[in-house]
Amino acid sequence: MDHHTGTHPLLACAATMAAALKDVAGVEPVFMTTAEKQAALLELSRVTGQLAELRLRVLATAEDVAEETAARDAAAWLAHHARLDRSGTRRDARLATALDRRWTRVAAGLREGTVNLDQAHEIVRALDALPDDLAAEVRTQAEQRLVERAGQFGPRALRILGRRVLEVVAPEVAEEHERKRLEKEEAEAEKATFFTSRRRGDGTTDLKIRLSDAAADRLMTYLEAFTSPRRASRSDGVASDQQSDDRRPYDQRLGHAFVAFLESVDPDRMPLHGGDATTVIITLDLASLLSGLGVALVGDQPITAAEARRMACTASIIPMVLGGESEILDQGRARRLFTPAQRKAMAVRDRHCRAEACDVPAAWCEAHHANRPWSQGGRTDLSDGVLLCNWHHHRAHDHRYDTHRQPNGDLSFNRRT
Repeated sequence: MDHHTGTHPLLACAATMAAALKDVAGVEPVFMTTAEKQAALLELSRVTGQLAELRLRVLATAEDVAEETAARDAAAWLAHHARLDRSGTRRDARLATALDRRWTRVAAGLREGTVNLDQAHEIVRALDALPDDLAAEVRTQAEQRLVERAGQFGPRALRILGRRVLEVVAPEVAEEHERKRLEKEEAEAEKATFFTSRRRGDGTTDLKIRLSDAAADRLMTYLEAFTSPRRASRSDGVASDQQSDDRRPYDQRLGHAFVAFLESVDPDRMPLHGGDATTVIITLDLASLLSGLGVALVGDQPITAAEARRMACTASIIPMVLGGESEILDQGRARRLFTPAQRKAMAVRDRHCRAEACDVPAAWCEAHHANRPWSQGGRTDLSDGVLLCNWHHHRAHDHRYDTHRQPNGDLSFNRRT
């Protein structure tokens, strides 16, 4: 703490950096010499790594910040308030914990500017993959070796070196470790599986998926059954050996095959999801349903009414048909639990957890009496219900937190003092 100003040194450092950046905000680098540009690029890159380490150092100790507002963790709080990407912030939080608790030499390299953030991620990933029963001095040697190599190699090369670091610092245990590593890799393929989606804003979505080789082969078998690149169908439905005249690129055919595969899935064979059978809900007004004109919604994604009618013929969906005043289900005091139909209506309305800054999808949420608990005379009506994820539903019933309904219907939480 600065005893003259009362400001913490880290905050004073941030203020100094902000002021220095303001001083050069209008400076045009176009007039720098080539040598000056080279020096500036290298020095700014080094300082960026040092600043990243300082931010990670604070992030590693910021769980009390999350607790204050009932955020899931410090990364979720930071992503919301700093308007950052959630996945990137959580990745930084994992690195912050690793540097704080395990790999202090990597942290020191970042702090001194000899290791950059991308290199730190690769070094920590390699060190965390070392066997649990490895002697402490061997771990230390491996960490020191990779930190030293950061002065010569970039992230990609460090990733390769990290896989072989034991062969250098402890060759006598490297072969056995390699065998165990391969066994673990095969056994934990399921744990490495993930699926992400990103809306492009033009009516399409990018999907990213990682699967075991066996699962990927199975998916490709299904998709190739829909593409049938070498076999066309006769009018009687029997496959012939005639070459298909489909001239679409193969990757495009696979994409269309994936859509066809999804539309052919039998929902009756799907598991229960969010307290109800797996369903697709399409919202549209009655006139649009009858005419095929206008716009409908699948969740929060608009589609044409004509496409909605097509899906009604080819897929198992539930249409949420609205009347002239767009009114849907209300149910009174007689029931304590919200009905499946009311939960579907809430999913259409809320789309995700209504806790402030939470984006857990509606399908994973639970219905909550937001205005007044049922046990205190609340009504099981749609207007009184909101969707909350399991985490925030527990916080809503946690006596340590006050809950407030925001004007937009979201719920905010504040820890009681």
